[in-house]
Amino acid sequence: MFPETSSKSSASPAEPKGKRPPVLVDGVTLNGPTLDIREAESFLRDAMPIIMEEAVRKATDVKEKVCEWRSPEQLKEVLDLELRDGGEANPKILQRCRDAIRYSVKTGHPRFFNQLYAGLDPYSLVGRFITEALNPSLYTYEVAPVFILTEEAVLKKMIEIIGWTEGGDGLFSPGGSVSNMYAVNVARYQRCPNVKELGLSAMPRLVMFTSEECHYSVAKAAAFLGIGTKNVYVIRSDKRGKMIPAEFEKQVQRAKDEGALPFMVNATAGTTILGAFDPLEEIADICERHSLWMADSVAWNPHKMLLAGLQCCAFMVRGQTDILQRCHSANASYLFQQDKFYDISYDTGDKSIQCSRKPDAFKFWLMWKALGTKGLEERVDRALAMARYLAEEIKKREGFRLVMEPEYANVCFWYIPPSLRSTPEGPDASTPPQPQVAPVVKERMMKKGSMLVGYQPHGDKVNFFRQIIISPQVSREDMDFLLDEINTLGKDL
Repeated sequence: MFPETSSKSSASPAEPKGKRPPVLVDGVTLNGPTLDIREAESFLRDAMPIIMEEAVRKATDVKEKVCEWRSPEQLKEVLDLELRDGGEANPKILQRCRDAIRYSVKTGHPRFFNQLYAGLDPYSLVGRFITEALNPSLYTYEVAPVFILTEEAVLKKMIEIIGWTEGGDGLFSPGGSVSNMYAVNVARYQRCPNVKELGLSAMPRLVMFTSEECHYSVAKAAAFLGIGTKNVYVIRSDKRGKMIPAEFEKQVQRAKDEGALPFMVNATAGTTILGAFDPLEEIADICERHSLWMADSVAWNPHKMLLAGLQCCAFMVRGQTDILQRCHSANASYLFQQDKFYDISYDTGDKSIQCSRKPDAFKFWLMWKALGTKGLEERVDRALAMARYLAEEIKKREGFRLVMEPEYANVCFWYIPPSLRSTPEGPDASTPPQPQVAPVVKERMMKKGSMLVGYQPHGDKVNFFRQIIISPQVSREDMDFLLDEINTLGKDL
């Protein structure tokens, strides 16, 4: 039997009442906390209105600037980045908060179109406030019970939407690039399970496949995991940016003829530049014939089209195979004890390549609870409708030309200034000259702070604008402004 505990003080009767004498260890006083909680709460009360006014209200106001451009050297001087021995008073720190917000790009602004993420969702933001305040790490149920369960619930629903009737498993990763690395690692383990213990020296030459339109993280994954970028066979895409299945099967056979072991293909639903969707079913049929990994896993980034806030990326595997656990577990005894008093199946951290892991699913769960599946669906439908509206407007305007009809939320187009509209354009009339136009217009919009739109060359096509439409804050008026502003900024070129 354990001895009974008393609720009375255990202090010795001989110990003097009142303040205890200081305890010193290595010259450091250990009595009481060093953090003044009242002062900390006061600082937070002062900081939150700044965040709400500057980073939320003004940063989402269409009448405010998207960015306050400064060159790197100018910004270094303004921010006073040097770290010193002594600390600064709270008023100075609060001003540094204002400066950090002022000179940052406002990605929640209705006219931030630069990346594949945009906008600000209030429910997701509150979810981030909560997790940042609690600062949990998602490895065991004992330290993150709420967030372990919300991640499980979100993954279960996402797997249901994917359509895996046999179920699946998954986790949230720190970015889609890392999800792709998970996919390569798990696919390799499934084909060559000895790689975990014996390493690459015991493996045949492995070959993986992807399209020429794929995300660059696929090549990075091959390099990072020791497969080698030259063992990533790049498959030709058609004019719309979709992988050509017949070319894929040719490359699989090529790898086999070379004596290599083909093991997986990366297919994309919504490529980075053109927004193309690979023919997934045809690719899956080829994978089934050659025993390649493809439909066995999905990387899905809710921080993009669904506005869950950076970062929010799920990696999911098909079926109840516990392959994530087998592939990645290291059985750290100080975390994953087998004799705990609760169901240790909820200690999910050993499935991850990370130890510390942020609860990125929680903000998505909170937003999903607020909006429902129907609300999320309506956001996607509206974004796609807005993309179609913009494409039609581009067709009507002199000096604007679509690169191609949009399939997704990516609208790619050229702007041709008046001085160049009568210039002969060579044998391919769809390819305008003067790749300098887009970079100059981009520079002017950034220095003005009116909006942010990306541009890039692509294949044999010179620089064109890539307009991404995601945020529910974007209106038809913003689409009209986009075209008007590009013409205003570039008509003298």
